[in-house]
Amino acid sequence: MYDEEAMSSLPPKPARFVNDYLPALLAQASQLISAEFHVLARQNGFSVNEWRVMATLADGTPISIGDLAQLAVTKQPTVTRLLDRMEAKGHVERLPHDSDRRITLVRITQDGARTISHLMELARDHERRVLEPFGLARAEDLKQTLRQMIDMHAVAPGNELDVGDD
Repeated sequence: MYDEEAMSSLPPKPARFVNDYLPALLAQASQLISAEFHVLARQNGFSVNEWRVMATLADGTPISIGDLAQLAVTKQPTVTRLLDRMEAKGHVERLPHDSDRRITLVRITQDGARTISHLMELARDHERRVLEPFGLARAEDLKQTLRQMIDMHAVAPGNELDVGDD
């Protein structure tokens, strides 16, 4: 039988390793916060991977498919298949690289940018709601720290990490 008095005299159970391990905390926070927004992406007709690709391309700057896959946190073969469908819809276009014929660049089209603009506003609103409890300064510090971590741990082109396609 459960003896509450005996249990209260035991030393506290140590916290789970993952509750104090940065990569696990980052992954959990990303999963939870992203899942909230992915509902809106789907309601607006985008799969999670389509949203990630379109959001990555939203500034209009051409990018290689390999870099796109890394930034969109999606495996390159998945990105290539997505691009085929998105190009057929007129949302993206492929371009030749100026100096390297092996590299294909991708950029969002004007139609693609129009298509994604409302969802980008929703994403910014979602981010604001997530960060608001921490205050603007703490939120910007967090984002700057994360950007620095990414820069410090980014891998060289050609050595891309095995990214998930969830």
